[in-house]
Amino acid sequence: MSKVIVIDHPLLQHKLTLLRDKNTGTKDFKQLVKEMSMLMGYEITRDLPLEEVEIETPVCKTKSKAIAGKKLGIVPILRAGLGMVDGILELMPAAKVGHVGLYRDPETLEPVEYYCKLPTDVEERDLIVLDPMLATGGSAIAAIKFLKDRGATNIKLVCIIASPEGVEAVQKAHADVDIYLASIDEKLNDHAYIVPGLGDAGDRLFGTK
Repeated sequence: MSKVIVIDHPLLQHKLTLLRDKNTGTKDFKQLVKEMSMLMGYEITRDLPLEEVEIETPVCKTKSKAIAGKKLGIVPILRAGLGMVDGILELMPAAKVGHVGLYRDPETLEPVEYYCKLPTDVEERDLIVLDPMLATGGSAIAAIKFLKDRGATNIKLVCIIASPEGVEAVQKAHADVDIYLASIDEKLNDHAYIVPGLGDAGDRLFGTK
């Protein structure tokens, strides 16, 4: 079974409180999502392999540590996942960015794919799937399946908040995918919104309704 890592760093939890507040406007909401994504990036990348390299400091030659040539990919689920990309790229500027476009059918609540563009060497990369909210889990499950169908084998899912139902669904569908979160909330309501949640992340990021 995959791991579920809830990152309880005080800065992250403080920013999450601001993110949830209905009075937080679009500009601040967008900035908070970026900052939280960057903070979560430290935990996401904790297991990156290191190698010893030789460099020359202003004082002398020395051996030091560097990331060992790992190919990384960032895959936001459109559209809300876009808000998390810049924060991750601040830490990993060499990562390639793919995109998966999904929307939730309002009748069936099932995900429908409308776009998928990935790096050509996706099977060689460690992929980080981004979506601020893990509600029913349908979009994340579908996006991960698209990646696996194209050869990806090493995938992590990163969300800011999640419902217990969504976490369980992803673990059941993709037992090999670790999930990184800032919070597991109480439940889903009758409209499949996370409670207490933060509203619709895409609308709040882009000022739409």
